[in-house]
Amino acid sequence: MFFVLKYPTLNRSKVIFAESSNKSAVVSQPRATRPTLSQPRNALTHILSISGKIEGMRFVHDTLPQRVCFGSGEAAANLEHEIAALGASRVMVIAAKEESNIADGITGNLRVVLRYDDVVMHVPVEVAAHAREAAATHNVDALVSVGGGSTTGLAKAIALTTGLPIVAVPTTYAGSEATTVWGLTEGNRKTTGTDPRVLPKVIVYDATLTLSLPVPMSVASGLNALAHSVDAMWAPRADPINAAFAAEGIRALTEGLPKVVTDPSGIDGREHALYAAYLSAVAFASAGSGLHHKICHVLGGAYNLPHAQTHAAVLPYVLAFNGPAAPDAEHRIAAAFGSNRAIDGLEDLRRELDAPRALRDYGFAEDAIPEAAEAILPAVPPSNPRPVTAEDLRRLLRAAWSGTDPREVS
Repeated sequence: MFFVLKYPTLNRSKVIFAESSNKSAVVSQPRATRPTLSQPRNALTHILSISGKIEGMRFVHDTLPQRVCFGSGEAAANLEHEIAALGASRVMVIAAKEESNIADGITGNLRVVLRYDDVVMHVPVEVAAHAREAAATHNVDALVSVGGGSTTGLAKAIALTTGLPIVAVPTTYAGSEATTVWGLTEGNRKTTGTDPRVLPKVIVYDATLTLSLPVPMSVASGLNALAHSVDAMWAPRADPINAAFAAEGIRALTEGLPKVVTDPSGIDGREHALYAAYLSAVAFASAGSGLHHKICHVLGGAYNLPHAQTHAAVLPYVLAFNGPAAPDAEHRIAAAFGSNRAIDGLEDLRRELDAPRALRDYGFAEDAIPEAAEAILPAVPPSNPRPVTAEDLRRLLRAAWSGTDPREVS
């Protein structure tokens, strides 16, 4: 799979769609050119067909300006080209120690003035401060992040205060590279926000860089991407465009992740997973953070739980809770899974992947449930498909802690 996708190089593109009894109108503000895609249009056709019929459409949709270069084995060449296009000559490469060999292999032709490896999960504020100081000391003019969500997150923390451009090279399916969301942790509290300065200017996707990602981590990371798609179906700014991207993301992950499990060294499954991770993140970036992500952000920041595994374990319980109250979204999710019910499709996939099942396996204590529920409750989006009480959250967290079948607790 090879393509280059370029969205308008404006601050953002806004589409306002309103349908009345006598006419339909699509207004683009500001005017922008269509993205170009050098792949066949069959995937786009599938997106439209799986989204279902939507009547009486009224929505506002934001599209983020970003360039995407996708090609297996092409990371070094694409990275060199994109850094040159930015005019950067003092590059800071951010990669965790475990991924330094990958980073070294694709950045050899860049003018690197600093290689930085102090990457910590959930981006503690003191880690971000040290990285910002290092960038300033070396007079850096561009950031290259090579790694997963924590690595991208650290680059975003630097860009948040400096405005430095980021070129992101993902090695997992985290999806942070396609969003304006940043996150910082101080003490036991994780703060998140959105800012256009943290959106990478370019994403360079190369499935060969994910071959070293162990299968269990690939599964957890892929389900984290899946959570972006599911949450986008009912997040505060959900719209039909988000739903279309999210549905295709779910379909592609359902196709790709089993291939990663059965053939870890194969490229096809990992390409599908990377492609899906991007679509899911784009949907999430536009739709906003729903109930699932509000829960997981509290759990990650307060209890230092591993990001991907936490999302993988919590997702089925949020789907079982919200699905019956959002029948249109539930139908689209089910169709993307190729199942009659969304929760059945997700559980079938999780069983096939031997996915993470219980929060207690990752260090979450049962006696922390009441405290966690109270911390989550104020963050619940008012637009959630059904009301959420502290008791609902306690019941949901207890089920996720134990790994109970989600169909028994909805």
